[in-house]
Amino acid sequence: MTVQHFTPDGMLQPVPYHHVAVGTGTRHVHVSGQVARQADGTPVAPGDLAGQVAQALHNTAVGLAGAGASFADVLRLTFYVTGWSPEKAGDFMAGVESVADELGLGLPMPPASLIGVEYLFEPDVLVEVEATALLD
Repeated sequence: MTVQHFTPDGMLQPVPYHHVAVGTGTRHVHVSGQVARQADGTPVAPGDLAGQVAQALHNTAVGLAGAGASFADVLRLTFYVTGWSPEKAGDFMAGVESVADELGLGLPMPPASLIGVEYLFEPDVLVEVEATALLD
């Protein structure tokens, strides 16, 4: 196994992600800037955080696959969410959970950070996903 995810006793639980990832391998894969857009740039799920999270994760999976990786190889995820507030957690997790099985994204997720931002590159973009993976 290239990547092992876990949360040791004594760390905050439960959370929707593991706190620790250990990777063994030599090839790093970085997928960045994945938003709710189709390949031709058409926006997906305008105004819908759950729908945008789902599409951004789909796009992340495409990037990983292009490098010969999958979510099983992901060491960590970073989510940037515009106008973040704790009340949005349900919609955020609904988006993750709606595609997790289809994409092979384990729950709890790999170590993850959710960073609230004021604005992303276009006003209709609510979330951006970045992934770091490790392959043998």
